[in-house]
Amino acid sequence: MLRVNPRLLRAAALVVTACLGIAVLGAAPAVAAPLITVRLSEVVRSIFYAPMYVSLAKGFFEEEGLKIDLSTAWGADKGAAALVSGSVDIGFFGPEASVYIYNQGAPDPLIGFAQLTQMDGSFMLARTGMPEPFKWEDVKGKTIIGARLGGVPQMVLEWVLKKHGIKPFEDVNIVTSLAFAAAPGAFAGGMGDYIAQFEPAMTELELQGVGKIVASMGVEGGEIAYTVFHVRRSQLTRDRDMLIRFTRAIIKGMRWVEEHTSEEIAETVAPYFPDTDLDVLARIVQRYRDQGTWPKTPEPSAAGFARLQEIMIEAGELEAQVPASILQTQDIVRAALESLK
Repeated sequence: MLRVNPRLLRAAALVVTACLGIAVLGAAPAVAAPLITVRLSEVVRSIFYAPMYVSLAKGFFEEEGLKIDLSTAWGADKGAAALVSGSVDIGFFGPEASVYIYNQGAPDPLIGFAQLTQMDGSFMLARTGMPEPFKWEDVKGKTIIGARLGGVPQMVLEWVLKKHGIKPFEDVNIVTSLAFAAAPGAFAGGMGDYIAQFEPAMTELELQGVGKIVASMGVEGGEIAYTVFHVRRSQLTRDRDMLIRFTRAIIKGMRWVEEHTSEEIAETVAPYFPDTDLDVLARIVQRYRDQGTWPKTPEPSAAGFARLQEIMIEAGELEAQVPASILQTQDIVRAALESLK
């Protein structure tokens, strides 16, 4: 009978164990795919865009393999210029900028692929001491701090004034020369009798005792294609996968907003508004929700785009409408929705 030396058995066992250990330790760990950096330019910083900030804060972009490099353009014209130049990958601004650029003969026009807001986000604030209750005829002979000429906030303001029988720049003086971020401070410093601006600036002025919010430009102006994510047309094919992932993240944020309270939304977006108290944020979110600011899905609205151009024509900024089929696509949103089922 063959006898095996016990020492040899122990040595062999040690060798086998060591080899197994090396095999286990040497196995390559699962490595997550690197996130794709997307340079996103937002037109301004406002709670008006709460669903986007929710997507950022909740990590919905990271879930889609994207890392967002967010910058603020402070104007649709500046955001569109950044997109045209290629210094950003996605521009978030009003579609009027894409119309202007298309009409200038741009070889690679800007296409709206996802829409976040469906009405103006501005509110009219009357300086303390103005007649109450507010009536639109009260602005006659007064000064309103408006926005940049040719921009949607200013055009909607003019459209609303005309709707109420008031001739802009004739019956009422409108200041259009101030930078967006400087306007609330100018009003607080004594300029103007009324101001039309985005939140949170209006509620903050109200809390300072400077004035009182008296009208919603969104409610007065009705539904339009207001703030939309854009890319250059050449990106639609080249970056299609990234755009679908980006849009899925936006949809997740919109759904989260729909399913949670204004207080929960305020807590989530608070890091993007460090100078605004939580209760103020919650109040503003509720105000935007109550007026139907955010659509159910981000599919670009052809009807809203047409109505926007009606307002542009009325303001004298556009001669004829550009078909939505040229400057909008529903394909990205539909693909994103289908993949989320």
